[in-house]
Amino acid sequence: MELYNPHTDLAALRARLAQDQGRRVVCYCAAWCRTCDAYQPALRDLAARMPDWTFIWVDVEDAPDWLGDEEVENFPTVLVQDREGTRFWGVQLPYIEHLQRLLEGATRLPATDTGPGRIDTLAQAE
Repeated sequence: MELYNPHTDLAALRARLAQDQGRRVVCYCAAWCRTCDAYQPALRDLAARMPDWTFIWVDVEDAPDWLGDEEVENFPTVLVQDREGTRFWGVQLPYIEHLQRLLEGATRLPATDTGPGRIDTLAQAE
């Protein structure tokens, strides 16, 4: 699958969200962050290996509306949601294996309403 960027691929992202299974992961980063630069290719690879998830890359300076009222202090910060709610919202060490394990066990985590909001809502607000 693809790594969607709402700043450059909003129409394609909205189309994907309309037909996906509701499993979404958003990686919040910044263009100036060298850690994010190094992490992005691994995230693209993970997106290709986990097609049941929709992967979104948000540069917090290009798409600040995707943060709602939240602030990001460290990168990468990750939001994991499914139809039940947010399964994870927080800083993730930049090791793709950690994110993969998180996604594989996401349904075992409690669903909450933490984070910047529902991804469907954030995508329509643009």
